[in-house]
Amino acid sequence: MIDVRVLLNDFDDVAKKLALKKVSPEILNELKTLAQNYKTSKQNLESLQSEQNQKSKIFGIHKSQGQDVNDLKNDLDNLKTKLNHQEKIVNETKNALNTLLFSIPNTPDAATPEGDNENDNIELKKILTPKKFDFQPKEHWQLAQQNGWIDFERGVKLAKSRFSVLRGEGARINRALINFMLDINQKAGFEMVVTPVIVNEKMLFGTGQLPKFEADMFQVNAQTDPLFEGIEDEGKGQNFYLISTSEITLTNLYYDEILQESELPILLTAQTPCFRKEAGSAGRDTRGIIRQHQFDKVELVAITTPEQSSEIQQKMIQTASSILTQLELPHRFVQLCGGDLGFSASNTVDIEVWLPGQNCYREISSVSNCQDFQARRAKIRYKSNGKNNLVHTLNGSSLAVGRTLVAIMENYQNKDGSISIPNALKPYL
Repeated sequence: MIDVRVLLNDFDDVAKKLALKKVSPEILNELKTLAQNYKTSKQNLESLQSEQNQKSKIFGIHKSQGQDVNDLKNDLDNLKTKLNHQEKIVNETKNALNTLLFSIPNTPDAATPEGDNENDNIELKKILTPKKFDFQPKEHWQLAQQNGWIDFERGVKLAKSRFSVLRGEGARINRALINFMLDINQKAGFEMVVTPVIVNEKMLFGTGQLPKFEADMFQVNAQTDPLFEGIEDEGKGQNFYLISTSEITLTNLYYDEILQESELPILLTAQTPCFRKEAGSAGRDTRGIIRQHQFDKVELVAITTPEQSSEIQQKMIQTASSILTQLELPHRFVQLCGGDLGFSASNTVDIEVWLPGQNCYREISSVSNCQDFQARRAKIRYKSNGKNNLVHTLNGSSLAVGRTLVAIMENYQNKDGSISIPNALKPYL
């Protein structure tokens, strides 16, 4: 969530940055009105409190001197009524402002260029040169069917469209990739964690999936499911959801906690299945496993001080990139523009892998610095010199497992349609 103090002190600067993220003028005007109302109501409350303090002092002095204080007492009683009324107004305007702020994205930082969409993103660096084939390379879904690695039809039968079944060598490589990725992440200093894949709604507010992106989340019907009977009082009445990324669970491990500065940075990695409805993706990537409702992903999350976060973001980018480099998969770094930036991110570097069957680079990781945006929502702080400060949070895939499998199929295909195995992966099979 955006810092209300920054919003009140320099609304125009905040609005300018939010415009880079394509927040509409109507929303910005509503935000400005609510911010001004809150600021005015708070100033009125502070004025009444100051008047009450002054008159209370005078009341005490006059009473100690035996003077008539009836008029002062009436004034103080009236002030008390006004104060109660004004406090109610302040709370109402603050709640209205916070409700809107929960749906307002993070402001982009100086690393984020202007732009409307992915076409305005800036390529930073290319790593490895795409292989030249002496035949027309196939797309992964063709190779998967030819080699029996993925059963698309039975995945649909078991669930619905955008579900698939990995079989045989495809399933073995998927498992090998997970272990390979986790090993590299751990060697880079990230602690491996196994978390639940069901979370309560407070956790999703913490990392920013709720309330804005509820339509993309799979909800568990906890109110009627016997599985959730007898849950603790604080969990009753809440909704539960399948996670769309382990960024949610890894970041919220420290929900509403105060850490010691000496504990930071905290570097974490986890592999989980992820679940997304892919709302708004109708007609996109309908063939293959590029865009699925359920997919495996290995995640990196960092909890840092503000001074550490930029350096740690680079470490996360290099860690994810090293996986692709060891697999000898050509890829590139891309700085996302404001119009393509995610809700919670202040800046994001995408890693895109080369897919010869599609003859283009496709996203395989997004490494984002969220600065204190998620920390403010999730109340994650650290103590430094006796003062509590908000941490910075960062997250990124290292990597999306299914898309890495896709990249291996397309880059390691042979003329007869068979698929070779990357040397780095062979010890894991």
